[in-house]
Amino acid sequence: MSPHPKLRLPGGWCISLGSPCPSHPALCPPWGSGGLYPGGGGTPLTGAAVPCSGLSQEAGSVEQLTLRCAEGSLEWLYPTGALRLRLAPRLPPATGTGKGRSPRHVTACIKPAGTFRGAQLYLERDGELELLLPEAEAAPRPRVRCFSWLPREKVALFLQATPHRDISRRIAAFRYELRGDWLARLALPAASLPAEGACRPCNDTELLMAICTSDFVVRGSIRSVSNDAELQESIIGVSAIRIHRQKFPLFQAGGRPGRAAGSIRTPLRCGVRPGPGTFLFTGWLHFGEAWLSCAPRYKDFQRIYEGARRRRQNPCEFPVD
Repeated sequence: MSPHPKLRLPGGWCISLGSPCPSHPALCPPWGSGGLYPGGGGTPLTGAAVPCSGLSQEAGSVEQLTLRCAEGSLEWLYPTGALRLRLAPRLPPATGTGKGRSPRHVTACIKPAGTFRGAQLYLERDGELELLLPEAEAAPRPRVRCFSWLPREKVALFLQATPHRDISRRIAAFRYELRGDWLARLALPAASLPAEGACRPCNDTELLMAICTSDFVVRGSIRSVSNDAELQESIIGVSAIRIHRQKFPLFQAGGRPGRAAGSIRTPLRCGVRPGPGTFLFTGWLHFGEAWLSCAPRYKDFQRIYEGARRRRQNPCEFPVD
């Protein structure tokens, strides 16, 4: 007999009111650091790789959890039955959309582990299931999958175990990121936006907002561009003249003498090529990698920023020299 009370659902599935994941007393970390809450509002779990085990589940049962933090990860050991993960992120204040306003859209990205086995991942939207990740598609270099929804929509991830005689070596693990619409245009990777959205230059408003809110703002030059056909990404090697901001150590010493170096990713279809000149690179950390949002020539940025400052329309102060 299962130690958790269950609610019976049509089709033979049931939802457990308990959880196969261990509880921890830690609070949900600040936005951007990860976390997971079980049971739709019970004790929060840490934002590191959270272990769950199918050994405590009955076949045909559905354990229900709620993802409330902006980033996190899940590791399901020995998958049995199913997990339903309700997406209810506590997103930061709506930068650029008006004080106190909620985002018009919420966007989620999922990156499965290269060893993802034993389950298939579905997107549940308004009661309909859409297959996001078949077990057969797991690969050593997994592809990120992203999707968006309106705040009023009911959205969940449905992780269903696939039948196997031997479950001992099967682990279904993935990382996730949740963002509001004020970040989605600037932060999503190659497969997440149409070409006109992913590759068009930032307009003046987007650029001025990017220097205030991005994970990194770096002035520098392009030293190389390499292409990854398998992941459909271009990797831009950057030699940094000045690091205005980086929330994570993306650019470190190791390039030209006296300069830091790092790499920034962008969709392959954007056709980035190496060229002379100084640029202002802005962007976001996406699953541990730097992704480009805006990259104007520095002289163009100076003109745009000075014009906005004269009109008192700059959203933040930025050192220009």
